[in-house]
Amino acid sequence: MYIGLDIGTSSVKAILLGEAQSLIASATAALTVERPHPGWSEQDPESWWRACEAVLDELKAEAPRAMAAVRGIGLSGHMHGATLLDAAGKPLRPCILWNDGRSGRQCAALEAAEPKFLILGGNRVMPGFTAPKLQWVRENEPEIFAKTEMVLLPKDYVRFRFTGDYAGEMSDAAGTLWLDVARRDWSDALLAATGLSRKHMPRLVEGSESSGTLKTDLCARWGFDVPPVVAGGGGDNAAAACGVGAVDPGSAFVSLGTSGVLFVTNDRFSPNVESAVHAFCHAVPDTWHQMGVILSATDSLNWLSKVLKKSPGELTGLIGKVDAPSPVAFLPYLGGERTPHNDVDIRAGFFGISHGTDDAELVHAVLDGVAYALKDCLEALSVAGTKVDRLLAVGGGSRSEAWLEIIASLLNVPVDIPVDGDFGGSLGAARLGQAAATGSIDGIFSKPALKASIDPVPALTEKYAEGYGRWRNLYPALKQAGF
Repeated sequence: MYIGLDIGTSSVKAILLGEAQSLIASATAALTVERPHPGWSEQDPESWWRACEAVLDELKAEAPRAMAAVRGIGLSGHMHGATLLDAAGKPLRPCILWNDGRSGRQCAALEAAEPKFLILGGNRVMPGFTAPKLQWVRENEPEIFAKTEMVLLPKDYVRFRFTGDYAGEMSDAAGTLWLDVARRDWSDALLAATGLSRKHMPRLVEGSESSGTLKTDLCARWGFDVPPVVAGGGGDNAAAACGVGAVDPGSAFVSLGTSGVLFVTNDRFSPNVESAVHAFCHAVPDTWHQMGVILSATDSLNWLSKVLKKSPGELTGLIGKVDAPSPVAFLPYLGGERTPHNDVDIRAGFFGISHGTDDAELVHAVLDGVAYALKDCLEALSVAGTKVDRLLAVGGGSRSEAWLEIIASLLNVPVDIPVDGDFGGSLGAARLGQAAATGSIDGIFSKPALKASIDPVPALTEKYAEGYGRWRNLYPALKQAGF
């Protein structure tokens, strides 16, 4: 038996799998995000631990005999979060999350001072990453910085509570900007640029390797016969890739979650810093991946849902057969954007609204705008030499076939729909736990059964190509106007 724990931004999810990866039980506990100032986003690390306790207690209550046989636990988590611990392993402040934008000034200064961030780190220095967050703390909270003995990512703080050891793994560590991504090791030069050294970093393992075993008191609490190994695990998107079997070079998926991701697995480190492509280690050995990331995918639909006071499902239900782009354009930059603009200050907007614009046209515009932003990601990946032949669709937004038809036609690639589209990091984490427990990755990362495939519609591909050309003019026009 194997457990997968996904420490998400809004919830912690746990699943319990059998030897053949059949789902035995699952549990979820909600989390909240604090925004004490505009552009800030924080969470209490203790809330992750309480949520993990709650979901594992629930699994034990639901399936005690299966829990007793657990041999491996895998961890997934939201990336980039700066969790600062003192000498006793206690958090010094709330974790600064991936979608926190306070460190924009520090990003520009770090890029100028240390060019190796772009070369060894392989990514633009963005406010979402961990390194500029620590530089912000260094400059604005020097007393906290001085007490910092260890910097962990969210899932690795949970690992510390599980095992008592400080450990991390490659896919999540690559998102700190302190990793030499090609060598899969910490970079002394990049750490020094933010006043840190290796002593502040956890030891690194591969995601499919063991990072330690569960503490005996926790084994007693949850009824494990023997202490399970705790796998290295993966950052949320790398773990999701393990869940959908995207571990072989060339395999790709599109995730329509809170953020939007275009993910492609590579056999080598392949950065494209000019277009803000994320180039990270994968959660399996000797493998890397690229991501184009947009910050507001279903988040854009959720925002419109609040404004129109209709559920997201009701809104997408307003969209019938799509035969052309919406006459209204939407930029989905509610909280800035990553790929390709790396712009924390840009904001969203509708364009082309008239007296006759109704709810359906606004919804259609949001679906189009997210799809256009994903097209930006595909273009950026293409510049890095990556070709995408087909995509697997995952995430809550994949339930809208109209949205997937827009994406397939605009990106001009077939989009596969799995029977079960809920492939969060928990499944990939459980699979990584199985790999760590068995000592092998062979046969573990299979692809899901498909419900359907959506092919590009040639007429829509032509119309959306024209729409994309017009849409791309909006961002530079807004920037020139000072928005």
